[in-house]
Parts: sequence; C-alpha cells; structure tokens
Amino acid sequence: MAVVLLAEAFGVAALNWFMGVVVDRQDMSLAGLDPHHMSMTAKIGAVVFGLYFALCALVALLVAIRDRAPAGLGRILLISVAVVHGLLGAVAWGLIGWQAFLSMILVLALVVLLLMTYDRAEGAGAAAGGGAGPGPQGDGTRPEPEPEPGPEPEPGPRKDTPAVGPVTPPAPTTP
Repeated sequence: MAVVLLAEAFGVAALNWFMGVVVDRQDMSLAGLDPHHMSMTAKIGAVVFGLYFALCALVALLVAIRDRAPAGLGRILLISVAVVHGLLGAVAWGLIGWQAFLSMILVLALVVLLLMTYDRAEGAGAAAGGGAGPGPQGDGTRPEPEPEPGPEPEPGPRKDTPAVGPVTPPAPTTP
C-alpha cells in the first residue's frame, strides 16, 4: 500500500510539474491570466499534492511496521486519501476512461482494506481482554489479569433480587 501511494506521489508531482512547464513554454494566456502565474500554480500544486501522497504513504508504512491501526492524524489522512481517490475515480471515468477509473478504485480499495483490517483486529483483541500484539509467550496472546482480592460477601438475602410481594396486573389503557 505504501509503495503504491509513494509511486502515486511521484507520478502526480511529475505530471503537475510537467503541466506547469508546458504552460510556461507556450506563453499563451487563458482568459487574460498571466501564463507565469498559471505555471507557478501548477508547480506549487505538484509539490503540495506530492507531499500529501508521500505523507499518506508514510502513514501506511508506519501502520504496516507497527502492525496496528492508525490513530489521530494518520487515520484522518488515510480516510481523506480514500475520499480523494473516490473523487478522482469519478472524474477519471468521465475524462480519461475506464482504465484510469479502475486504477483509482484499486487504490481506494487498498486504503479501505488497510483501514478496515486493522479496525477488526483491534476490536477482536480488545474483546478478548488484552489487546492485540504478542505477549510474553510469543504466541499473540496475553495472560489474563488476576482478580484483585476484595472483601468477602456477607451472607444473607441477596440485594439484586426483587422483593417478594403481591404483584398487581397492569391497568387497562383502552375503554
């Protein structure tokens, strides 16, 4: 996953930088806009989007290395990159074709799989009573904590049972 996002970071940055160079060399204006400003904007976009995808790749790599779900900003970044790929997939279908759409949806599926797989593993580990990760035995389980000794229960009537007495039926609500 991290490799795919890193390759995409370089691809998006290179494509935007190339578009900036093309606009600069054509020396044409679009609706009166200065070509130099359009070129600089494309190059700034190349750097920003390249760094964004590279940061998302770093988060995916850290998730793989740590073998646990992303939290906080990392989770937000992965969710946002999934949304970006969904939107890019929709645009790619209309402008480029189904091949580009499939590549965007493939990356979207990988990001969603990354998010969902670790959520399920974390939830199952927490429900088992010890979290995920290898324990002292090295088999992925952790020993159950020993209960702390408490006061002995007092003999006598139980307080969690209802008081025995006459039971009255509910009053009718219809005439």
